[in-house]
Amino acid sequence: MTAHAVAVLPSSPAETVRTEGGDMANHPAYPPNSSGSPDRRFSRRPRGPLTVTAPLALGLALLLGWHLLATSGRLRANLFPAPAVVWSKLVTGLVTSGVYWPFIGETFEEAALGCLVGTVVALPLAVVTVHNRWVAAAVTPFLGATQAIPAVALAPLLVLWVGYGLKAVVALCALMVFFPILVSAVVGLRHVDRSLLDAAALDGAGFWARLTYMEFPLAGATILAGIRNGFTLSVTGAFVGEMVMGGHGLGTLVGQQQNNDTAGLFASIIIMAVFASTVYSLITLIEKKVFSYEGR
Repeated sequence: MTAHAVAVLPSSPAETVRTEGGDMANHPAYPPNSSGSPDRRFSRRPRGPLTVTAPLALGLALLLGWHLLATSGRLRANLFPAPAVVWSKLVTGLVTSGVYWPFIGETFEEAALGCLVGTVVALPLAVVTVHNRWVAAAVTPFLGATQAIPAVALAPLLVLWVGYGLKAVVALCALMVFFPILVSAVVGLRHVDRSLLDAAALDGAGFWARLTYMEFPLAGATILAGIRNGFTLSVTGAFVGEMVMGGHGLGTLVGQQQNNDTAGLFASIIIMAVFASTVYSLITLIEKKVFSYEGR
């Protein structure tokens, strides 16, 4: 392979990302200032203390509003418990008795497996869709239809096909994450610069080399964004699936609490929200570590 091919096909995916746009100063997310260096005022992501203070301020405002509404006397305490009551329930369930942890572990297992299955199916289909016009024309009209079917409507069919429990919930999660991951992967792969791929092909790079060292790394940020959103939907799918199809996760716990334990119901919903947000943040952190700049 020629020297030009070495420039087009770097030795690692991280180098591929840098090769696409050169240094950070040339990236459109960072227009140069008067000195010619990238002006970070144009960054598309919050930076520094703002990433901590802004969510913290919003959370405190919501907590204060919740406290004022719960203690105003306009709502019955057994229907709308105060934050202190819910906090006590959380401490008891997570620290004192640890009763929540088995439910959290079950929901995490279902959501993770469902997201994994959905990703494994969606990524190859995205590659085929991008590189085969016939497949793209055949598959595209059906993608929107798959999203129009509510998850609850699919649950009875999944019970008939695979039975109750883990397999049915994982299948439901996989169906929910499949569409956003597929769409993100297709969009990312289609926006890879064709001239780079053509140059690599001229220098002898085969299909799998271009896909591995160029297309997937250059579309990686978009694909990870789809996986982030997909995992959030997977948590929702696990929660709904447990309530409808049985299981031993947070959805099952909520079903037990909804009639006589409102504070516990609030605590379970908060745990699910924090759980999904934590995984979302972890995937975002992985994205930042993988790619050498944040201008995507």
